[in-house]
Amino acid sequence: MTLDIRPLHPLFAGEVGGVDLRRAPGPDLVAAIDRAMDQYAVLVFRGQPLSQDEQIAFASAFGALDIGLAKLSKSRSRLDYPELIDISNVARDGSIAPSGDKRIAGALANQLWHSDSSFQAVPGKYSMLSAVILPGPSVMGAGDTEFADMRAAYDALDDAMKAKLDGLVAEHYALYSRMWLGDEDWTGEQKRGMPPVRWKIVRTHPGSGRKSLFIGSHANRIVGWPVAEGRMFLLDLLEHATQRKFVYRHEWRVGDLVIWDNRCTLHRGRPYNMTQRRELRRTTTRDYDAVNDGLAEVA
Repeated sequence: MTLDIRPLHPLFAGEVGGVDLRRAPGPDLVAAIDRAMDQYAVLVFRGQPLSQDEQIAFASAFGALDIGLAKLSKSRSRLDYPELIDISNVARDGSIAPSGDKRIAGALANQLWHSDSSFQAVPGKYSMLSAVILPGPSVMGAGDTEFADMRAAYDALDDAMKAKLDGLVAEHYALYSRMWLGDEDWTGEQKRGMPPVRWKIVRTHPGSGRKSLFIGSHANRIVGWPVAEGRMFLLDLLEHATQRKFVYRHEWRVGDLVIWDNRCTLHRGRPYNMTQRRELRRTTTRDYDAVNDGLAEVA
C-alpha cells in the first residue's frame, strides 16, 4: 500500500491524503504509515474527527498505549479511557481551569521542547494528537504545535561535537520541567513513583538508521558531569537542535490528527488565550525497542 503524501517541510513532515482513520487500520495501512513515519517523522491527517473509541482503536493498532504522567495522578480523567491523555485547559467538571490551576501548569509545561515520556524506562514511540475544540484567533497566539527534527539537528553538528557527544548519557526526570515552572505540589510518593531514567544523548533511529539527538526539557543533567555544567551544555544543544531550519509549525484545524515519532523529534505547544476552551486528545504508543537501544536504567 502506498500513501499519498505532500511534504510540509524541506527536511521532514508530510500531509497524508485519501485515508479514513475512523476505522481501525488493517496491517497494510499500519505498515504504510510505519514506512512513512520512518521517512517523515511527522504525519498530518486533515479532516479526521475521531471519537474517543475511534482514536483508541486507531492508536492501538500500532502497539501498547502509555498513560504518561497519569500514573502519578490521584484524580480520575474526564475522558473515557486512561490511555487518552487530555491536552486541554478544561477541568474535570467541564469548566475552563482558572489561572494557577495544576492543569494550567501542565499546559504551560507542554510549551517546553520535549519528547513524550522520555522520563520513563519505556518511553514514547508514536504520539497521536487529535484536535477536538480550538480557541479563536487571539493576540496571545493560536496554540500551534512545533516539531523539531532531531536527525537533521544531529547531521548539522560538526565532527568535534559529534565526537564529544559519543557515549554521553542524560538523566530524564518526569517532574523536572514541572518543578522548574514552580509546580512543587508533588508528594514524596508521587516523586518516587516515577524515578529518573538514563538515555544516551545520541541514539540510532531504528526505522531510518539515522543518528538522532535525544534531549528536551525532561533531560535535567548529564551523568558524570557537574550538574551546572551539564545543564548549560544541554541548553546549548537544545538551542542548536531547535533552530528554525529544523522546525515545522503545525496550524491546527478541528478534526486534525497529527502523528509524530518521539524517537527522533521534539515538540512544543505554542501559547494561546487560556480563557478560551482548547481540547485535544493524545494517545502514545510505548517504545519497547528503546530498552535495547539506550540505557533504560532507573537512576
